[in-house]
Amino acid sequence: MYKNKSFSLVLPAYNEATHIKKNIDSFLETQIFDEIIVVDNNSTDLTKIEIEKTPAKYICEKVQGYGAALRKGMEASNGDYIVLCEPDSTFSAKDIHKFLAYIDDFDCIFGTRTTKSLIHKSAKMQFSLRIGNIIVAKILEYMFLGPTLSDVGCTYKVLSKSAYEQIKKNLTIVGSEFQPELMINLILKKVKILEIPVNYLEREGK
Repeated sequence: MYKNKSFSLVLPAYNEATHIKKNIDSFLETQIFDEIIVVDNNSTDLTKIEIEKTPAKYICEKVQGYGAALRKGMEASNGDYIVLCEPDSTFSAKDIHKFLAYIDDFDCIFGTRTTKSLIHKSAKMQFSLRIGNIIVAKILEYMFLGPTLSDVGCTYKVLSKSAYEQIKKNLTIVGSEFQPELMINLILKKVKILEIPVNYLEREGK
């Protein structure tokens, strides 16, 4: 709970057994989240067992795909705000406070991983990937008359439940292209959007 508003965290998971509990615990330590929903996307390791060691809500999504897992978690969320992130250590739980600084003024806050000074050593953001994300983000920005954008693939986002309700019927993608679809739909609804830089760290696991 923050400023009398409830927050739901949605984490997609696929074979994250070695580190998912640590990541869930790091988000719990922020004392912001009223619920943490972890969507297991057909993991073949001990991901489910590790999730069940925590207070997080376990959901299984049989349709394979990053977008399918996130959509399932968003549908199940009860908070006034939905936070999307990853449980693979690529993002810092503490960065949630950066997002919270803007929720009074914006309906949605997008994270960006393309700020050079916040890309940590060994993070998977080589030059070509960084430039590619920036180029595609700029295309979306100008095609759809959106806010300033510099990253089209960052999972870390906060959106109000009311903004989600406006677009949920338009979300259809099950694969990795889900983030651009989410961003485009929010822009088209003319909700107030801000992009902020977040730390991008080395991934744990495969």
